[in-house]
Amino acid sequence: MRKIIGRSTSSSEIEVINRQRLYRIDKKSAAQLSRAILDRIGRADAVVTIAFIRDREMRRLNRDYRGMDKPTDVLSFAYHESEQLSAVGTEADHLGDLVIAVDTAADQARLEDLPFERIIGHLVIHGTLHLAGYDHETDNGRMKRLERVLRKEFL
Repeated sequence: MRKIIGRSTSSSEIEVINRQRLYRIDKKSAAQLSRAILDRIGRADAVVTIAFIRDREMRRLNRDYRGMDKPTDVLSFAYHESEQLSAVGTEADHLGDLVIAVDTAADQARLEDLPFERIIGHLVIHGTLHLAGYDHETDNGRMKRLERVLRKEFL
């Protein structure tokens, strides 16, 4: 798998890229939350890259990588899933790229009657856990339970 976001990150920081202008994104808060999650789950050595995009681009990524021709709220592109890791040119502690669709996040915020920033926090936690190797589809609820704990602790 090629690197989705396009920029590398240092080994000590979470990089956040805002590729949309519709919604204000607190890049520092998103980076701090992802860092806190990684530290909390014992992955203090790990980093991720987070990108915020619009639904049109998310739809393309979801179609190209998952075969689903519709936008989704968050996609995680974990480097450890790739057999071509060395071709990516990334450091071993960079887990991968997290992509969040702001339009879909805003829709979720309206539906759940929650602030947009809180939904962004949910998605950062969810995606960071996926990049760290958690999978709610196969782990008998382990990831969902951990997510609830982390939401209470950090949001």
